[in-house]
Amino acid sequence: MARYAVNPVAVKKARQLIDNRQYVLNSDWGAAQPRADDENSYLERHSWAELSEWHLGLTEGAADETKARYAFVYGDLRRLHRSGLIAVVYRASSFRHKEVELAAHDLLQYLDKVSG
Repeated sequence: MARYAVNPVAVKKARQLIDNRQYVLNSDWGAAQPRADDENSYLERHSWAELSEWHLGLTEGAADETKARYAFVYGDLRRLHRSGLIAVVYRASSFRHKEVELAAHDLLQYLDKVSG
């Protein structure tokens, strides 16, 4: 099973999105989450570093600037989605990726406090 480290750059980006009120509180994450084609289009206009900001997990051992490196997307590449954070908490906890789970949980709590 793959192992993941928390991506501190993504945590910082998520907090900035929350502070700037660039979030969606109610969405269907199955419909909102970016697909491979969405990420490909994003990469045509943005850098790998910018793509990494949308993923709370970094796959240990995977090469930088590959899609395999970045995991646990939390937004639609424009805005943070509360349902995306919930999905990260659920997925990370299901597979016992505790650090990623806790990072997403903390962001979810922060979002709920700010949007309260």
